[in-house]
Amino acid sequence: MNRKIIITASVFGIAAVILGAFGAHGLKARISVSDLENWKTGVSYHFYHTLALLFLSTVAKYRDSFINIAYYAFSFGIIFFSGSLYLLSTRSITGFDAGFLGPVTPLGGLMFIIGWLFLLLAAIKNK
Repeated sequence: MNRKIIITASVFGIAAVILGAFGAHGLKARISVSDLENWKTGVSYHFYHTLALLFLSTVAKYRDSFINIAYYAFSFGIIFFSGSLYLLSTRSITGFDAGFLGPVTPLGGLMFIIGWLFLLLAAIKNK
């Protein structure tokens, strides 16, 4: 097991639970239905890729560069994809002009794809 990946996944997991609960209880009456759906999408992908990180921690052998790339791609994907959705969803109550974040969301999605690609490459490489 890879300690660094488990710690990262644990922190992301804690944050996902907190943000999911905050969306369900704290934001439900304060933001629009479409913004709440975007928030939920952010939380869902946040959780999916936290679980992917946990999986990575169990298959990480030594210092496999493909697993390492997948680790960073999933981590930055959570920050860029879910993080941008969190900020975009709450701009009506924060007043934060998050318009510049529009391109960041697909960049986070691309990071998720790269993470899955490198997990696939690690599996192919490992005999």
